[in-house]
Amino acid sequence: MIQGMAILVFVRIRHDTGIGLHRAGPPPMQRMSSGQPMEYHSPGEVVCFGVLSYLQLMVVDQVPVYNQGTPISQLTDSYGDDAAIVAGMLHQWGQKTRLIPSAVGDDELGRKVADAVGGLGVPVSMVIDPAVSTVAEISIADPSGARTYFYHRTPELLATLDAADLAPLENAAYLYVDWYDGDHIIRPMEVATRLGVPVLVNLEDQYENAELLSKLLPFATVCQVSADSPDKGYGLESIADGLLKAGVGTVSVTGGSRGCLVAHSGQKVRVSAPKVDVIDGNGAGSAFSAAYIYGSLRGWDLEKCARFATAHSSLKCGVPGYTVAGVAEAERLAAELSVDVDKRI
Repeated sequence: MIQGMAILVFVRIRHDTGIGLHRAGPPPMQRMSSGQPMEYHSPGEVVCFGVLSYLQLMVVDQVPVYNQGTPISQLTDSYGDDAAIVAGMLHQWGQKTRLIPSAVGDDELGRKVADAVGGLGVPVSMVIDPAVSTVAEISIADPSGARTYFYHRTPELLATLDAADLAPLENAAYLYVDWYDGDHIIRPMEVATRLGVPVLVNLEDQYENAELLSKLLPFATVCQVSADSPDKGYGLESIADGLLKAGVGTVSVTGGSRGCLVAHSGQKVRVSAPKVDVIDGNGAGSAFSAAYIYGSLRGWDLEKCARFATAHSSLKCGVPGYTVAGVAEAERLAAELSVDVDKRI
């Protein structure tokens, strides 16, 4: 745990599928870990909205071989999905952040993920719903940078997002959402757009999903795409061009070892990826999202945001779990990265 984090978690228990909620136990208390409280130098609060899941992270020292055993070097109880990860990473940099999650089940995995999220220091109103089962995920990270993961989600759990309180958006500076939470993200995106709050939507590999794009693009300020598999045959630039033509204001395309491309109507920035000794690729995309939002809120230009996000995403791969490098360390690496800038006037 990072020293100086304030732990602020509110827990509610839902006893049916309606909106009737009551608070269990005494009012929530703020607890400090040892050391001085973290000082915030934040231009506003980032709201991250999405499913909260239990994650068991396995780190292995070699690429698993089919139908054979592979030793586990590290086994950790952790959390997901990307919205929660982004919130935790932003908090580590002193950025004010709030998580609006789905409910978790009244089960062992729900209690484990509640404990994990409780240590983040991120304000979050957690709902325990006995009618649903906590989302479970197992992720295996190997030195190639690949992640092999298994997960179990139910429509009933996803539907709990529709009851989440969106009041924090009224004072938000940014909203983060993930495409895989389905139509449940449209409600907060609509509210954010109405309030003038920029929205970053993590599209992953869904850049050709016309039906999905038609729903999300009217409310998206920034779209982040993952193109980690070059065998798909799409270049980073062609993906970015397609989304820009579809009406996205800013597009970031991450390509793993190929680096990234961040573009808007007036500029394209291509950043080469540094060489890193990969330990755990989990959370690399989240680190990119968090770093981009961090820089954007501070008024950085497109190139500086792209450099910073690439540096953080790369550094994240060198450590297990979701601990991120400090801002200064990432800025030093960012300054060394090879960059091509194409300005279109």
